[in-house]
Amino acid sequence: MNSDRDHPQESKKWGKLVSATLAAAVIAFSSDMSALADLNKYEAELRGEFGIGSAAQYGSADLKKAVHVNENFRRANFTAADMRESDFSGSTFNGAYLEKAVAYKANFTGADFSDTLMDRMVLNEANLTNAILVRTVLTRSDLGGAIIEGADFSDAVLDLPQKQALCKYASGTNPITGVSTRVSLGCGNKRRNAYGTPSSPLLSAPPQKLLDRDGFCDDATGLCDAK
Repeated sequence: MNSDRDHPQESKKWGKLVSATLAAAVIAFSSDMSALADLNKYEAELRGEFGIGSAAQYGSADLKKAVHVNENFRRANFTAADMRESDFSGSTFNGAYLEKAVAYKANFTGADFSDTLMDRMVLNEANLTNAILVRTVLTRSDLGGAIIEGADFSDAVLDLPQKQALCKYASGTNPITGVSTRVSLGCGNKRRNAYGTPSSPLLSAPPQKLLDRDGFCDDATGLCDAK
């Protein structure tokens, strides 16, 4: 027995109901997508939800010689970006991600990198004059020839050889925090932890022979005063 033939009117009613339901669902979905697109566009223009920068995405981007002076890049993503010879002076990078970024000769004068991940980053000859790098993670990064006058590295995580290299010429005082660059790096201060807070102690922690029993630089090593 064919139920559709026995109840043609009922089948038509159900068909219309299903069609109407599907149409309403499509309209609602389209409306939601449109609203989401508008929200994403709004957040992108503000550099993220609540204007904190989470929507700025520059991962692997070509930013060679780009100029972004005094801009807001909080929580932005610059992972593996090419930032060679770019100018980001005065910009804010709080909580941003710059792992593996290449910033050879980039200008970061007065930039704020507080709480930023900058591990495995190339910063050769970069200008970090008066930059704030408080609590920044710089493990396995290369700062060879970087200009660091007035930079504040307080509680930053650096490999010991890199710290010692920077201490050879570190100078100046940060105009914002009032902290000496040498003091922030722990240059010649035996009572300052010789490494900070290592994120990967097995890869780059100082050898035990450099430390005393409390984890501070041991004078007997002759390496406490990196001048």
